[in-house]
Amino acid sequence: MTTTTTPRDTSAAARPASGSLRRVTALARAEARLLVRNRTALFNALLLPLVMVAFFSFVGGAGNGDPVTAATSVLASLVSLCVLFVVYYNLTTAYVARREDRVLQRLLTGECRRPEILAAAAVPALLVTVAQVLVGYGAVCLLVEPPGLVNPVLATVGVLGGTLLFTVLAAATSGFSRTVESTQLTTLPVVVAVLPFAGVFGPPGATSGVLWDVARFTPLRPVVELVWLGVAGVDADGRTLGLAETFAAAALPVGVLAAWTVLGVLAARRWMRWEPRR
Repeated sequence: MTTTTTPRDTSAAARPASGSLRRVTALARAEARLLVRNRTALFNALLLPLVMVAFFSFVGGAGNGDPVTAATSVLASLVSLCVLFVVYYNLTTAYVARREDRVLQRLLTGECRRPEILAAAAVPALLVTVAQVLVGYGAVCLLVEPPGLVNPVLATVGVLGGTLLFTVLAAATSGFSRTVESTQLTTLPVVVAVLPFAGVFGPPGATSGVLWDVARFTPLRPVVELVWLGVAGVDADGRTLGLAETFAAAALPVGVLAAWTVLGVLAARRWMRWEPRR
């Protein structure tokens, strides 16, 4: 007696992934259109980081005459401020606005899952951040000196990891925000807590002490350290490293970034609201 077996449909496993990508892409396009229409959000995304970078470069001396240090300092400041304002502040506002308009509620009744909704809202912010960094890199190459890009992998990890971390922090913060206007207050504690210790006021090693050692464990500091390691090969103590050494030096900032991301995910699951708070 012989039996016949039907060939297994190998495409079945790929269908959920392709469906998820399709939904995220569609939602991301809608979020991008809303961002373009919102002049305040567009200003925060495009101009505010550049203004802040100019300010911090002036305060920190932007390398004090060393072109490579100056260029890397500008890029590190740009990345950290984009993550803080383009991603964190704008996404907190977006999540609150969608929640109060019952958009999140309606999306959950369809095929979209919660991670897909959060990711779709973050896509425009990520694209704006990447575009700002690329424009900033081109600007410092023309106006100052092309940075060496010792380890582009670490710089990329810093940008993407920082975007992921502050996306989940934005989701968590939105749970404490009753209205879009109130996000100016609810996001302020995070901005005030992380920005002074991010290392945007000067190159690594310029400041030392117990306080700055502790500051390495704050959420934004690992992003700046990874950019410095990736672009200039400079560690937190100001030492210039080779390619292999930068991977070893990246262990601490990557670990801190991962730990904060896990905490952010737990906080988002605990405090984010999907229904209006009215």
